[in-house]
Amino acid sequence: MLETGFAHIAQALLWPVLILVALGFVYALWIAGATLMEAVQRRRPGFRLLNASADSLEGLELQIVRQLETQRLLGRVAPLLGLIATMVPLGPALQSVAAGQGQQALAVFSSAFSGVVLALAAAAIALVVYSIRRRWMLAELLDIKRERGWL
Repeated sequence: MLETGFAHIAQALLWPVLILVALGFVYALWIAGATLMEAVQRRRPGFRLLNASADSLEGLELQIVRQLETQRLLGRVAPLLGLIATMVPLGPALQSVAAGQGQQALAVFSSAFSGVVLALAAAAIALVVYSIRRRWMLAELLDIKRERGWL
C-alpha cells in the first residue's frame, strides 16, 4: 500500500519535473545569450553590471548575490531535476522488460535519458554563465571600492 502510494506520487511528479527541465534549458540558453551581449557591452567605457548608487559595500554585495542567484540555483538544481526525470520512468520501464516488452521499455528509456541530458546541459550552461558573470561583478566591485576609497 505504501509502495503504491509512493509510486503514484512519483508518477505525478514526472510532468512538473519535465516542464521545469524544459524551462530551465530555455532559461539557460537565454542567460547565455544575455551574457554574450554583456561581453560585447563591456567593451564600451563606463559599462557596469552593478548599480554603483548603492550606499554601502553590503548593498553592492547584495546586488551581486541577487543578480547571480538564479544562475547558481539552476546550476545546482537542474541535475537533481534530471535525475528525477530519469528515475521516475525507470520503474515502469523495468517492469516492461520483465514482462518481455522490450520495445515499450526502450521508448521509456529514451524519453528518460532525454530529460537528464537537457537538465545537465542547462546546469552546465548556468554554471559557466555564473562563473563568468561572478568574475565580472567582483572585478567591478573592486573598481568601485577603489573609486570610493573603501580599500
